[in-house]
Amino acid sequence: MLPAKTKSKNLMVVLHGLGDSPEGFLWLPDFLRIDSLSYLLLTAPDAYYQGFSWYNISENPLQGILRSRRVLAEVFSSLEEAGYPPETTFMLGFSQGCLMTLEFGARYQRRLAGYVGISGYSIDPGVLVQEMNREVTSENWLITHGTYDELIPVDKVREQIRVMQNAGFAIDYREYPKAHTVDPEKELPEIRAWLRQRV
Repeated sequence: MLPAKTKSKNLMVVLHGLGDSPEGFLWLPDFLRIDSLSYLLLTAPDAYYQGFSWYNISENPLQGILRSRRVLAEVFSSLEEAGYPPETTFMLGFSQGCLMTLEFGARYQRRLAGYVGISGYSIDPGVLVQEMNREVTSENWLITHGTYDELIPVDKVREQIRVMQNAGFAIDYREYPKAHTVDPEKELPEIRAWLRQRV
């Protein structure tokens, strides 16, 4: 846990991408500069080379995704017991972490303060919209993607977002001229402004 600079129950749970670890997002608090926000940088369950993964990309990923959804449910239950209620807690995920933000967050029985997904996708948007909690997916979702993403083509993501939005999933979707990365020039300042409106 990286504590807020000012006393607060506002918290952001951060989910890293494939092969990364919490260390990959240690820069985030200094960039966002939201003094009342604490950060919990989670480690994905599975080892993957020098980092970790939320699910196995070389096999059917659904089993790992379901397992990681259960892990996240336990995390959020523990956070609430520790005094961080869902209504003041945010999720932010990159790549695999973005997928888990969508797959877990849209189904979770409690609405969080906000959800940010960067450079990810849904494993099956058709199933997701059937199972999503409409009280959760009615607002406060920001999904971003790069038009030059070499790992997750933007055309695929655009189509998935269209399916989800048409089903009533209120996603604020934004694209940036970037590859499979986080853009510090335009994307991150817009994420910071989006979050500051909700903290």
